[in-house]
Amino acid sequence: MPIIVNVDVMLATRKMRSNELAERIGMTTANLSILKTGKAKAIRFSTLEAICEVLECQPADILEYVKE
Repeated sequence: MPIIVNVDVMLATRKMRSNELAERIGMTTANLSILKTGKAKAIRFSTLEAICEVLECQPADILEYVKE
């Protein structure tokens, strides 16, 4: 898939665990895992906004397009 999800990178940069992020954005750890592994088919803007708010980053820090 040409869209890469870099949530793990941002979590490492912010020294935060997945379960803490999931709790702070109101998402289950299972759904966050699906997003992190790139298996999600879509992401709501409200979810992306919440992730960016908690991790203090921009959407481009989370999502990356890589041409196949």
